[in-house]
Amino acid sequence: MDPVTTHLGLGSNLGDRGARLGEAAERLRHAEGIVSVALSSFYETSPVGGPPQGWFLNAAARVVTTSPPRELLATCLEIERAMGRVRGPVNGPRVIDLDVLLYADRVVAEPGLLIPHPEMLRRRFVLVPLAEIAANVLHPVERESIASLLERLPSSSETVRRYES
Repeated sequence: MDPVTTHLGLGSNLGDRGARLGEAAERLRHAEGIVSVALSSFYETSPVGGPPQGWFLNAAARVVTTSPPRELLATCLEIERAMGRVRGPVNGPRVIDLDVLLYADRVVAEPGLLIPHPEMLRRRFVLVPLAEIAANVLHPVERESIASLLERLPSSSETVRRYES
């Protein structure tokens, strides 16, 4: 398969969050089918939904891959498992979270795999880092740039700020 550009969301709110995001990016760089990985800055974000928990550190990654969407998702899930992710309550705390946000300009609707990610348009913690590395990329359904979608996002109680270590 020819390489395609995809975008992932990364998040962590347990342990050394920055180290966890860095480790996930490094594991992606060495995964089969991954050609390159470029990471956004890290952003500290208030938790949205779920039980009471600590703040997240989030980032976005531009990933060039030769893997089809289902295999890319499997790679992400394997990295989560290898890093100690245990599925708990929905929107609960997590060591690492890797979400496939966009896969080129494709729309994928399969059991267990929806691309573009269905929640990304409502999440500042996704769009802020994504706009840093993919401002002009068009959302394949909305047909608007990520930067435009971020501008249209209504303000909320969600806090997103650049993380300075």
